[in-house]
Amino acid sequence: MERIIDGHTRMYCLIGSPVGHSGSPAMYNYSFERLGINSAYLAYDVPLEKTGEAVAALRLFNAGGFNVTMPCKTEVTKYLDRLSPACELIGASNCVVCESDGTLTGHNTDGLGFVANLRVHGVDVKGAKMVVLGAGGAATAVTMQSALDGASEIRIFNRKGYTFYPNAELTVKKLAERVPGCKASVTDLFDTEALAEAVKDCDILVNATKVGMAPLDGETLIDKSLFRRDLVVCDTVYNPKETRMIVEAKAAGVRAAIGGIGMLLRQGVEGFRLFTGAEMPADEVMEKFFA
Repeated sequence: MERIIDGHTRMYCLIGSPVGHSGSPAMYNYSFERLGINSAYLAYDVPLEKTGEAVAALRLFNAGGFNVTMPCKTEVTKYLDRLSPACELIGASNCVVCESDGTLTGHNTDGLGFVANLRVHGVDVKGAKMVVLGAGGAATAVTMQSALDGASEIRIFNRKGYTFYPNAELTVKKLAERVPGCKASVTDLFDTEALAEAVKDCDILVNATKVGMAPLDGETLIDKSLFRRDLVVCDTVYNPKETRMIVEAKAAGVRAAIGGIGMLLRQGVEGFRLFTGAEMPADEVMEKFFA
């Protein structure tokens, strides 16, 4: 089917930095074409300090909606009119719907995508002890959704004194107040001894930092000697498809080594539904772009 861009084509996009590696444009544009939806999806490299300007421009252009990636997920909530309950709890948005009346509503599908991706691989967070590396938007979404879905303990590791450490402290406070069944804590990522002990004691290890993504591809935060056969190792980075951490976890024979591609797909499925009310052809998208 030939795609025709005309005066009625609705624009959707991704903002954040970097975005050149993103699979979202291909995934959404294929789905628009497959379902006969007159829309197009682009990607715009937007640094953190330009988030407000980007939102104002998209509002002016009457975009149908937009996704948000690092480092803008937390910052973007300041410029939205309304937040979904999950988005408000997480404090970050990765999916913004432009309503017919011009209202911008923030949602967060990262956590849902993460948990759904684990389930595809036979892993349930209920009752699990988790270690989450990072405290930005994706990390917070993973932490909050995992707690809501029944994780028993979540230990967050982030560099103390860096931008997101206070965000991790706030996450711990929110969980204590709203999800008291999940024990949460935050520790300095530079405390390598504490990190090693936490990994040895956890069921699921999650990297939700930029480490593993260009220009940090080839790097890892976890010494491969910490991997063991009953450990589940997850990465939210999806380009490269397998980060160094995932490659080394597979080589060590862990229970499951799960890259970020599935999380991207499944949060995209939910975002597509929010944008269009239609169901993304998920199996086709996975086979065509991510297999």
